[in-house]
Amino acid sequence: MKQLVLICLPMAAVLLFSVPAHAQVLVIANPSVKAVEITKSEVRDLFTGETRNLKEGGRVNPVFLKGGPAHTEFLLDFLHMPDAMVRTCWSRLVFAGQATMPRSFETEATLVEFIAHTPGAIGYITQTTPHEDVKVLILK
Repeated sequence: MKQLVLICLPMAAVLLFSVPAHAQVLVIANPSVKAVEITKSEVRDLFTGETRNLKEGGRVNPVFLKGGPAHTEFLLDFLHMPDAMVRTCWSRLVFAGQATMPRSFETEATLVEFIAHTPGAIGYITQTTPHEDVKVLILK
């Protein structure tokens, strides 16, 4: 456990100090998703694989960005863990046969397009990225 802390602390420090000014991350979903609002704890549970269902009903499939300011800010503000820890969470679920690895996208534009055309998809982008064909979930 001590080794894990020694590995994770430097990664967390890099994450904290490499984030540019807040880019205002939005949580977006396919219009088929019933939810209108979502809490940060729900976001964390969905994107760490703890649950696949929203309180307002409906199963969702989280998708990630592979990197960039939106990804870094999302990890910091919503998941409170570095990318490597998130991947470890998902790898354990995949190895146990409880989940499949979420899709990841190189750009926010491709992520938005995928979410717009994939029922149940949920992800995140910066506020400045065009997102006309998706639903923006209100954070409670």
